[in-house]
Amino acid sequence: MSDDDINTEDYPTEIHDYLAAFEKSLGSVDEMLKTMMSVSRSELLQKLEPLEQAKLDLVSVYTLNSMFWVYLATQGINPKEHPVKQELERIRTYMNKVKEIADKKKASKLDKGAASRFVRNALWEPNAENEHTSKTPAKGKKRK
Repeated sequence: MSDDDINTEDYPTEIHDYLAAFEKSLGSVDEMLKTMMSVSRSELLQKLEPLEQAKLDLVSVYTLNSMFWVYLATQGINPKEHPVKQELERIRTYMNKVKEIADKKKASKLDKGAASRFVRNALWEPNAENEHTSKTPAKGKKRK
């Protein structure tokens, strides 16, 4: 869409920048969709681990529902009162669950054996040698 194609009398000039940004965003979405559609879904899923597959599915369905939200808004329908809102919330809860799983996977794991050795060695425990030396007087000059 060029400036020549747009008749500025059709809409207020204050929103021209917003419309230009919106058009640019639509172009980006279109390019991304073309890229995703160029590879078959089965090929794509074979290359991904199960967690990555779940992320891809959730992002895809969330994007689709978000686009429908925008469509409803352009048609004058309040999307907040439409079932698409509940669907987006449901998808968001699953996205949070996947994120928790991914975070747990990244978290460092505790080596219980090493931790118990560390604690055992860090704490002073009297042993037979220490008890024996503390009970006997120190060698050296005797007091009279």
